[in-house]
Amino acid sequence: MILATVSAHGIPSEMTTAVIAITARGARRGRVLTHAMAGLELYVSSRYAQEGGAGSRTFHPTELRALITSLWHDVDGFVLIMATGIVVRMIAPLLHSKESDPAVVVMDDAGTFAIPLLSGHLGGANRLARQCGEVTGALPVITTATDANNLPSFDMLAQELGMAIDDIGQVKHLNALLLDHLPIALIDPHGALSKHLLRHSTISHHTTYAGALASGAHGFILVSNRQEPHPELPGQLLILRPANLVLGIGCNRGTPAPEIEAFVTGHLLEQSLSVKSVCTIATITAKGDEVGLVNYAQQLGVPLRCFTSEQLNRVTCPSPPSPYALAAVGATGVAEPAALLASEGGCLLLGKVKSANVTLAIAQRNGG
Repeated sequence: MILATVSAHGIPSEMTTAVIAITARGARRGRVLTHAMAGLELYVSSRYAQEGGAGSRTFHPTELRALITSLWHDVDGFVLIMATGIVVRMIAPLLHSKESDPAVVVMDDAGTFAIPLLSGHLGGANRLARQCGEVTGALPVITTATDANNLPSFDMLAQELGMAIDDIGQVKHLNALLLDHLPIALIDPHGALSKHLLRHSTISHHTTYAGALASGAHGFILVSNRQEPHPELPGQLLILRPANLVLGIGCNRGTPAPEIEAFVTGHLLEQSLSVKSVCTIATITAKGDEVGLVNYAQQLGVPLRCFTSEQLNRVTCPSPPSPYALAAVGATGVAEPAALLASEGGCLLLGKVKSANVTLAIAQRNGG
């Protein structure tokens, strides 16, 4: 089996982080961080290039704003060793949303405090601040309400479990209910999230909509790869998408990504399945370099898993063998067996369907 170099579903476990220091002591602090932690790049004011060491990059003191702006969309996070006021003024024009803004941690150059200023949960700033504290002895100053009260944050739980969030705006409502100790009903038929919330008495656990509605809850969390929410559920609803759908795809040589996307999207809609739950695209090794397929996987942010014809031919599938596929790539089928193999013991939700250039099958991993 070949695993193509495409980013995996969910948030990377190792962040790419820019450490920026504007004082001599800050440069030394930054050097300690970059030597101890992976994925960090140190930038120091040119006045203190020697303090930053051989691996650091320098910038002119007047270029601080331009440096942060140029890196904003290229890194996952920042550790800015300088005054909080400077940082606020520098980043304010760059802010967009908690879903896309990088993590920002502010440290004083004495190494006393590490403050996650922005994107504490989804961006990983709280985690980054704690890591900085472990390395330098700085105290992480965590101000997000759920962390301060030793409660789970639903956006952090979703991130840790590789789940996508349908409407990020609903997170604050459900987190507020949790903080206020008001009842929340969790609808989680397969238990993907339930086991992480068992100790919280204000959260009731359900496998059906009817049970959730009868609970008298103030808010609801639904874990599902299905597109449509139940019509009887109220508006205070957070929908989490488990990463459990596998797309088995075969295509003719030269099929562009937009054509593949249109075909897949149409069938996901017909099956009432969310594209946010797609975790893998599976195909045959011969298609591992197919530009349209590779681009579509990159667009979804999921890995492209490739199997040999021998592996595919050992899988029992509902559709009859394809003479065309056998002649073209040496396999009796691509979409169905690839989907089943990549689902690792899962089941087919959609058997093979075809367009002029694309074949598709959809499988769901067990437990999802």
